[in-house]
Amino acid sequence: MSKIEARLAELGITLPEPPAAIATYVGFVQTGNLIHVSGQVSTDASGGVKGTVGVDVDFDTAVKAARLCGVNIMAQLKVALGDLDRVVRIVKLGGFVQAGPDFYDVPKVINGCSDLMVEVFGDAGRHARAAVGVYKLPVNFAVEVDAVVEVK
Repeated sequence: MSKIEARLAELGITLPEPPAAIATYVGFVQTGNLIHVSGQVSTDASGGVKGTVGVDVDFDTAVKAARLCGVNIMAQLKVALGDLDRVVRIVKLGGFVQAGPDFYDVPKVINGCSDLMVEVFGDAGRHARAAVGVYKLPVNFAVEVDAVVEVK
């Protein structure tokens, strides 16, 4: 078992099979030593977290939704690399929250994903980031996060 997979097991995280793309794109693209992971939504086997944060999704649930996005990013990386120990650095996350008109804690929601990257990858999980509130996300998911990752 790799070091990162052992860490995931300690955290009680099992990586799912990545969901299939719902449009004309692929889950990740590698160019040189960078992998660009397409936006991963807050989905899981139970259907995930859908709705508008601050309207019908509360803050704590939204943070968990962002964490789900992080799990799905790692699932894509596992498919791309075979071994998550090949991750050198999480370079950048782009976070999107389907936010209600009076919801302003978008960065705090995306911390759910950011914190997970640091929990799993340590200092290599510290990254640059954008956190944006949006009107709608695909299929009404509450959160979506994409990633740029340096690999060896």
